[in-house]
Amino acid sequence: MTRQMTITNITTRILELPVQAVHSHGSGDITVVKTLILQIDTDAGITGFGEASPWSVFTGTAEANVAAINVYYTPFLLGADPLRAEHLLFLAEKEVVHCSEARAALETALLDIKGKAFNCSLSDLIGGACHEQIPLSFSVANPNFDEDLETVADLVSQGVRIFKLKTGFAEHTFDVMRLERLRKIYGNDVDLRVDYNQGMQPFESIPRIRDLEPFSPTFVEQPVLAAEREAMAEITRATDCPIMADESVFNARDAVTMIGLRGANIFSLKIMKAGGIRRAQEVAATGRAAGIACYGGCMFETGIAHAAGAHLMNSIPYLTLGCEFYMANFYLEEDILDRPFPVKDGKVVVPTGPGLGVEPDMDKIEKYTTSQSQWSV
Repeated sequence: MTRQMTITNITTRILELPVQAVHSHGSGDITVVKTLILQIDTDAGITGFGEASPWSVFTGTAEANVAAINVYYTPFLLGADPLRAEHLLFLAEKEVVHCSEARAALETALLDIKGKAFNCSLSDLIGGACHEQIPLSFSVANPNFDEDLETVADLVSQGVRIFKLKTGFAEHTFDVMRLERLRKIYGNDVDLRVDYNQGMQPFESIPRIRDLEPFSPTFVEQPVLAAEREAMAEITRATDCPIMADESVFNARDAVTMIGLRGANIFSLKIMKAGGIRRAQEVAATGRAAGIACYGGCMFETGIAHAAGAHLMNSIPYLTLGCEFYMANFYLEEDILDRPFPVKDGKVVVPTGPGLGVEPDMDKIEKYTTSQSQWSV
């Protein structure tokens, strides 16, 4: 394969995909998955795909990310060498602040092209495989807990053993009841975690977390608002349960701040908030230097972003807490890949084919596309 390639076409599509149930969080409800699929074509006949999956109350909007790509990225991308991924990401960071998901989609598509060009997986490009399979976590977030109990039972029968309860969207007694019920049914055969999605006030967080500690949650995620980092530090010091920072840590700079405060025991890694795989690796490495563990988080994604996230987690040898790439298989009514995202016996199987190792079904993409833009040299 020649090393000489240029980008000839860029296509952005916003998709809206139906979900199996409402998922409630401390910062709002999800009733549909709205995401952006980026397609980059080259003159070598190689196409790369990436995904930007924002959440308006967390990172931003799909529309803003489309504008970042269409208006600000395409002028320097068209005609460029797609193998110069780090240089192109540097230009993207200079052109537009925020819109980290657009940069994640761009990096994923460029690495997908590079992997296909040199017949190697994305994991090979970013450090090599460390895990191959990663334990999968499912988020228990349906306000109808009876329905969630049925879902959990089905997933347990398929080998899933990690469940993260979304909390803070209803009464505290509801959160305690759910943990109690799951422990009574499954004992210590399942790993339970808790995620408030910024859903508590600082003054109430410590006593409420202490109420949860008898049920041995592996961690409590982001109990208060992202900006309330000093409160996160107080909670971390005052409770026995490990505290995980998600919304409070987007990038390595945020990680340094939280380390200085000792504001968390764990960082949630997400390519969407970090702005890509390499930037998420920077967060993991920064945390590792301070003894901070990491976890494989995600946004509301399809199998394309899941694959990118799986390659990221596969590159981190000290990842021990699993990942939550469940949506393509267990939350969307229909994913957009041409074959199911690989999950076996409750674990994500990291794709090994060239590039991302997965391909979209273009008929499914067309089915769920609500808007589309295309740019060519």
